[in-house]
Amino acid sequence: MNLFLIVLFTPLLGGLLLAGIRHPRWAARANIAIGMVTFTFSLGLAMQVLNARGFNTLDGWFHLDAYNAFLVALTAFVGMTTAIFSAPYMRHEFDAGRVNARQMRLYHSMFQLFQFGMLLGFTTNNIGVLWVSLELATLATVLLVSLYRTPASIAAAWKYFILCGMGIALALFGTVLVFFTSSSVLGHGNEALTWTLLHEHAGALDPFVMTIAFCFLMVGYGTKVGLAPMHAWLPDAHGEGPTPVSAVLSGLLLNLALYALVRLKMLVDGATGTGLAGHMMMAFGILSLFVAAFSLHRQRDIKRMFSFSSIEHMGLMTFAFGLGTQLAGVAALLHMTVHSLVKSGIFFTVGHAAQAMRTQKMSEIRGLIRHHPGIGWGLMIGTVAIAGFPPFGVFTSEFLLFTAALESNPWTTIPLLLGLLIAMAGLLRFVQPMVYGETAEQAVSVQVNMLPVYIHLALALVLGLSIPGFLAGWYEQAATLIAAVSAGGGV
Repeated sequence: MNLFLIVLFTPLLGGLLLAGIRHPRWAARANIAIGMVTFTFSLGLAMQVLNARGFNTLDGWFHLDAYNAFLVALTAFVGMTTAIFSAPYMRHEFDAGRVNARQMRLYHSMFQLFQFGMLLGFTTNNIGVLWVSLELATLATVLLVSLYRTPASIAAAWKYFILCGMGIALALFGTVLVFFTSSSVLGHGNEALTWTLLHEHAGALDPFVMTIAFCFLMVGYGTKVGLAPMHAWLPDAHGEGPTPVSAVLSGLLLNLALYALVRLKMLVDGATGTGLAGHMMMAFGILSLFVAAFSLHRQRDIKRMFSFSSIEHMGLMTFAFGLGTQLAGVAALLHMTVHSLVKSGIFFTVGHAAQAMRTQKMSEIRGLIRHHPGIGWGLMIGTVAIAGFPPFGVFTSEFLLFTAALESNPWTTIPLLLGLLIAMAGLLRFVQPMVYGETAEQAVSVQVNMLPVYIHLALALVLGLSIPGFLAGWYEQAATLIAAVSAGGGV
């Protein structure tokens, strides 16, 4: 039995199946079942990859190693829990008349098509197919962002499509430049786009062409990561789309774009023998941190506020991968894990809060802990966790990042600390009055499912207290793979 084929094609077949299920309740149950199957087999695949320390499959078209096997399992898990959360959430939207039966079919089908695009991107061994998979995931989420068909949601979807379309076009040009130099080494066939072969022959690639290529790739894929100043699509997409879409955008899609950037950075490091690519990532990371931190203080919409928090944390991860050391790689991978868990859990809570208060305006959301203690506590604990308070995993990953920065670039710890403090103040400034105080008059009773929130926050707590041995080994193996070329490049 090929575990990889099951993991990859279950969401694709599930998306086709869900397109034909007309009953919303049955579609929601099938969506959860598909997510559970994908996650279960992804764990088996991850163990298989770790034991073999990576391998190619399907004639070399797909490559699995510690880096992407970890992300496949994380994607499948968050996809499953988001499907569980979305069942009562989307039922409420359907009962309230915000979506009809046709839109519900579109939602469930595109949700699984998005998962397929994500898994394809993480596992492909071809940098051209990696670009295609990001475009596929983007198109699926464009349809999800515009699901409500309101003028605001359609405008947000168009903004998302146009800005990310421009970004992905630049990434395509960067990919063409990589092919331009690799074809002189590996020929004009598929081999010139095969990542494992490019990695083996990185030293033979033209350093000047690879440097120019990475400039386009940095801006192109950086747009999808949500890095400043290419981040304008992200707050609108979060604010106008259904909340489950916000959860997978922040918790998953941004990870794939950053994954692509890191894979290509490894090639540039090997070709140039310098730390230029890493320094570019560090600069964009710090810029994104500050833009997001100050923007947090100017928000009025709760989902837009947490979207800027996502920009902040993607900036931290980009900076960590840019450092290029093994410790920084472990910090980045741990941060990617806990951010996906905590931020998706926060959006689950925010979705229920917006339904209970019948608004996303923070000034009108009050007394959550009185009206529905589960929602109130979920939002408060989630905010504390994502702000970097101990003992949650975000604190641990940020501590490791500061340690790595002190070892290689001590001066960077000052802007990192300042940016994190400003962002922390922005989050706590707005969340405290939403959680406490008198309950807003417009509050209504809604059916909620807080189980995914509790699971995500509990896992983030466990990772903050003690990282399990097998997971620590997983991170170290992946970080060693990522840092191997960077160390040689002198980053």
